[in-house]
Amino acid sequence: MRIGELARRTGVSERSLRYYEEQRLLTADRTPGGHRDYPEHAVDRVVQIQELFAAGLCSKKIVELLPCMRAADGGANEFATPSLVHELQVERDRIDRMIADLLRSREVLDEVIKRAGASFTATAA
Repeated sequence: MRIGELARRTGVSERSLRYYEEQRLLTADRTPGGHRDYPEHAVDRVVQIQELFAAGLCSKKIVELLPCMRAADGGANEFATPSLVHELQVERDRIDRMIADLLRSREVLDEVIKRAGASFTATAA
């Protein structure tokens, strides 16, 4: 499939797809006219890439991780190294800390909202 179709099917811009190729996250064959020709499984690959970016991973880490992920047919591609597994656990711990920080921030904000709301109610009465 051409880049425009892949972009439509995944909701990812053509510019992003070119970036994924540049970063070795995605590959495409070339037609005799020089156009990109993506295989059908590229749709699943782009979805995986998007999920990993959303999880806070950088493209360098995603390049290492993608070969270790299961293929669209459910089969294993390659095995993760112990080092990569450790790095991913460290990344997960970082995300957990960020979540905890956000939850604390939300609690503080909830308290401010509660106090501000109470002062509004007291003033209106």
